[in-house]
Amino acid sequence: MAQYPSRRGNDGRDAKQKMTPRNSTMAFMLKESFRSLPSASRLAIRSISGSCHLQAPAVQTKSKKTLTKPGVKNVVVVEGVRTPFLLSGTTYADLMPHDLARTALQGLLNKTNIPREVVDYIVYGTVIQEVKTSNVAREAALGAGFSDKTPAHTVTMACISSNQAMTTAVGLIASGQCDVVVAGGVEFMSDVPIRHSRKMRKTMLSLNKAKSLGQRLSVISRIRPDYFAPELPAVAEFSTSETMGHSADRLAAAFAVSRVEQDEFALRSHTLAKKAQDAGHLSDVIPFKVPGKDTVDKDNGIRPSSMEQMGKLKPAFVRPHGTVTAANSSFLTDGASAVLIMSEEKALAMGYKPKAYLRDFVYVSQDPKDQLLLGPTYATPKVLEKAGLTLADIDVFEFHEAFAGQILANLKAMESDWFAQNYMGRKTKVGAPALEKFNAWGGSLSLGHPFGATGCRLVMAAAHRLRKEGGQYGLVAACAAGGQGHGMIVEAYPQ
Repeated sequence: MAQYPSRRGNDGRDAKQKMTPRNSTMAFMLKESFRSLPSASRLAIRSISGSCHLQAPAVQTKSKKTLTKPGVKNVVVVEGVRTPFLLSGTTYADLMPHDLARTALQGLLNKTNIPREVVDYIVYGTVIQEVKTSNVAREAALGAGFSDKTPAHTVTMACISSNQAMTTAVGLIASGQCDVVVAGGVEFMSDVPIRHSRKMRKTMLSLNKAKSLGQRLSVISRIRPDYFAPELPAVAEFSTSETMGHSADRLAAAFAVSRVEQDEFALRSHTLAKKAQDAGHLSDVIPFKVPGKDTVDKDNGIRPSSMEQMGKLKPAFVRPHGTVTAANSSFLTDGASAVLIMSEEKALAMGYKPKAYLRDFVYVSQDPKDQLLLGPTYATPKVLEKAGLTLADIDVFEFHEAFAGQILANLKAMESDWFAQNYMGRKTKVGAPALEKFNAWGGSLSLGHPFGATGCRLVMAAAHRLRKEGGQYGLVAACAAGGQGHGMIVEAYPQ
C-alpha cells in the first residue's frame, strides 16, 4: 500500500520526514557505486521519451518448450474482467467496496456464462477494509448471486493482494481441492475508515460498560479536548513510519534516477495507455452503470501531458529537492477485478478456450526501510530460475508501476552486478527487460492502482499481450508494502 500524491492538489505537505544521514546508508553506497561505473553502464536505462518506445512491439512467432510438468495439474486463467479504474473521489465516490467487487464478479459471470454453482471457491484481495464488510469476498459473492454454499475468503498483502488471491486459487486447484476458483481484488479509496483517537475509543468502551449514572458521569469527566482528534489512516510503513512516496524518493536518489528520467517514464506510461485504450486493447474493462450516475466504460486517470507541464510540479514528499511528484506517481484509485481460474482439464471439458497458463510464482521479502520497493528485482531471477527460463525467453513484461522512480530504480538494480553481489548474494545481475517488451499498454502510473485489484490487471494484460503479439512467456512482478514482492510466469495458451 502506498501514500500517493493526489492529482487534485496534494503537494505532499503531510510528509514529515526528510532525507537524513541515518536513513540514507544504502543511498550513499549505491550512488558511489554508480558514479564509479563508466557513463555508458551508469545510464543503462536509456532515455525513454523518444518515439521509438511508443511503438507497439511487432507480432512475434515463437516456438519454445512448454512449462507443463509431469504429474502437476495445468492451471489456466480462462477470462478476467475489471471495472474501470477511476480516480478516488470521482464517479464511484458514493459506493462501497463490495459494490465494485460485486460488479466485477457479475461482469465475469456475464462474460464467461459459467454457471454460478460450478464455482468451488472465491478468493478476493483488499488492503484498506471497510469494517462493515471485512470479508468483502463473501459479501460481494452473495450480492453477485453466487450460491450461499460457495465459500469465500478475503486476503490482504498490500499491493499484491490479488496476486495472493490468484496464487491461492492456483494452490487450491493444483492440490486437487477445487477445479474452479474465482480470484480478484478490490480497493475503494473514496471512503476510508477514520477512527476516533485511542483515548476516545477506550473512554467510549468504558462508558458502554458503566452501569449507573454516577459511573457514566465519572467516565465523561475524564474526556479531554485532544481526545476528539481523529486518527486518519496513515499510508505508511508501520515499522519505519515512512510514507511509501518518501521511500520512493530515497530509492530514486540511491540509484541516481533523475527527475527527467522519471517524468519521461511517466509520460511513456500515459502515452502507451492512451494508445492501448483507443485501440481497444484494454478489453478486460467492463462498463459499469453507477447508480444515479452515468455508465463508466474506461479508466479516467489516463492523461498524457508534456515534459514541460510535468516539470512545473513541485516535489510531493522530499522537499525541496525530491524528484517524486504527483505526475510521476500512481494515484489513489477505486476499482475491482476478477479472474476465472480453472484446471485445464475442467476448462476444456466445459468448452472454454483458456487465455493463458499460470505457471511458477514466488514471493519475496526484503528490508522495509531501504529496500521497500525492490520486490521485482528480487522476484525476477528467482521465478526465472524456478521455471528454467532466462530473461531472453520472456516476451512480455508487466511490472506494477507504483512510482516512476521505483520502476527505474528496479531496472537499474537488475542491470547492476554490484547490487546483485552486495545485496542479493548473486554472482551476476539478472539484467533489465528490454523496454519494447515492458508495460507496452501502460501501467499503474496511468491506468491506476486500486491496491487490492492491480495483480489481476497485470496478469490479464500479460495474457492479452501474449496473444496479440504472438509471444509465449510473460513475467508479472510487483512490489508491496512491508518490503515484499511477487513474481509469476504466465504462458500463452496455444491458439
